Amino acid sequence: MADIDKYLNRNKNINRGYRKLEVCNEAIQLFALTKKKIKQLTNVSYKTKAQIEDSGISVPSNIAEGYSRRYLKETIQYTSIALSSLAENYTQIIALVAADDINSEWFDEYDNLHYSLENKLISYNISLLSKLKSKGEWKSDYQISELLARYNIE
Repeated sequence: MADIDKYLNRNKNINRGYRKLEVCNEAIQLFALTKKKIKQLTNVSYKTKAQIEDSGISVPSNIAEGYSRRYLKETIQYTSIALSSLAENYTQIIALVAADDINSEWFDEYDNLHYSLENKLISYNISLLSKLKSKGEWKSDYQISELLARYNIE
């Protein structure tokens, strides 16, 4: 997998905070692992490959979108959608294992990463739900001083 740290650690702002989330970075890793494998499968239809890629890219995309909406309830909703996409992706890969299109060695690597991500995503969602139940506030204010300094406004 390409070293994406150089991209994730530049041009920081409040809307890009999701890039610090381990769960988002692990979702990107799972997508990259899956995409590389799917590209190699010559006996699997384009439609099936596209569905697997779509469900895989949906996971980090929904984590990012939920985080960037800056409202706790929406973040929880999008994290739940990411979990659903993760389950969909797993089911699609299991179907390919059952059809003998994917070998068990590759599946073991995928399954270990998937299981780790799934547990982190569940924990992330539980922590968000706990914030909501305790009436905790999601930080939705932009750092005004950061913006003022950037535009030389006093």
